[in-house]
Amino acid sequence: MDSDPYPTIPDEEDRTEEINKYQKFKKVDGATYRKVNVFLRKRTYITAREWAIARLCSDFKTPYGAEMTFIGQHLPELVPFMEEPYSPQAVNQARNAFKRKVRKSGATFFYGAMCGFFTLDELDDILFESSEIARFLLEIEGTSLSIDDELDIEDKITEIMRKLGESANVLLNSRKGSTVDEDEDDDDDDDDEE
Repeated sequence: MDSDPYPTIPDEEDRTEEINKYQKFKKVDGATYRKVNVFLRKRTYITAREWAIARLCSDFKTPYGAEMTFIGQHLPELVPFMEEPYSPQAVNQARNAFKRKVRKSGATFFYGAMCGFFTLDELDDILFESSEIARFLLEIEGTSLSIDDELDIEDKITEIMRKLGESANVLLNSRKGSTVDEDEDDDDDDDDEE
């Protein structure tokens, strides 16, 4: 039972079938990069290249990380709207841009929720719309989640949002209480001066 600690990467010829069987993004076959990019920009902060590469990095992940070289070399074969191969560095840059944008979007969303800018009903509407767009993108790229997985994700997000809403209300009420207390203290100071 010898196990090779350094498994060999299959030859390119061995991976031709794998490339041909890759069925993601078939619903946008024939669409130009520009059209896909415009479509995404109306609904998200990511570009077509970031979307495609994030998906590929997820699908071609090994225990050691995503297969940057393979993804870059075969980008036009794997994603119909990508026109040329990318270097491993370009793949990595697009992956990192995707991660950065998701983190910034999340921070912006949570800030809006925590500062009390949105009501809980408005946050619920935002989450619903966001989940619909996410489902639509998954459908377009040809990814499907089981109903159980989808419900589990929604339940976890709902629980987080409930806790976030409660925490935001506590924070806002404590700020209001501090403001009222400070105003009362100021009035007391004025009385002492007379």
